[in-house]
Amino acid sequence: MALIVQKYGGSSVADAEKIKNVAGRIARARDEGDEVVVVVSAMGDTTDELIELAYQISENPDNRELDVLLSTGEVVSSTLLAMSLHVMGYPAISLSGAQAGIRTDSAYSRARILQIEPKRVVRELGKGSASVNLPAPGTGEGEYRHCGRLSGHDRGHGCHHAGTGWLGYHCRGAGGHSGGGSVPDLHRC
Repeated sequence: MALIVQKYGGSSVADAEKIKNVAGRIARARDEGDEVVVVVSAMGDTTDELIELAYQISENPDNRELDVLLSTGEVVSSTLLAMSLHVMGYPAISLSGAQAGIRTDSAYSRARILQIEPKRVVRELGKGSASVNLPAPGTGEGEYRHCGRLSGHDRGHGCHHAGTGWLGYHCRGAGGHSGGGSVPDLHRC
């Protein structure tokens, strides 16, 4: 048994049918006996649409409010993916970055991951659940902090921890966005 980390970008979860296809990939990994942690972005162009909407409201949107707004797109895709897995008979739980134990610095829209306490993720995996996590929002000082993204408004620099990528590790994944390696602070790979 291996721990599989799968990353799916917005185009992979752009609509209900694509979300169901992603759920099928996760189910196949579970059927092979693997534990699965999934990192899922907002559906399709949702993040760009939310940024555009914010800039229609304000020429200079408040970074805190923008971080909270952007997190909503990822909440939608992660919960729909968990629901799709439930319909297929697979236990799954959606977790925010904070619920998954991601702690960031205090910079809005370009937060850097400072610490990862994956106890909740490990606990959910131990229950047999797939863990569906948001890729960006962690918490710093009790507030949502978005790790940023590159977009038309060049909002940020992406999530990095110790210079190695999202959550500070790379692991075998099916989403096409991962490299090899181990997950020493989370579990085994």
